[in-house]
Amino acid sequence: MWTYEKTLEYPVKIARPNAKLAKVIISQFGGPDGELGASQRYLSQRYSVGDKRVAGVLTDIGTEELNPR
Repeated sequence: MWTYEKTLEYPVKIARPNAKLAKVIISQFGGPDGELGASQRYLSQRYSVGDKRVAGVLTDIGTEELNPR
């Protein structure tokens, strides 16, 4: 489905740690409106859809939300 490469997309150089910004970033990934929450909603909603084509689309979207890129 996708290839996982353990490399950064952009070079990262942290001059000064910023806890406030880190909290915002992590909430976007794991918070209620983050990527992980969105993927779980898509993947769980696919079971209640009667049309298999729509369920397939929800599966595709849910797995794409889990994609690290």
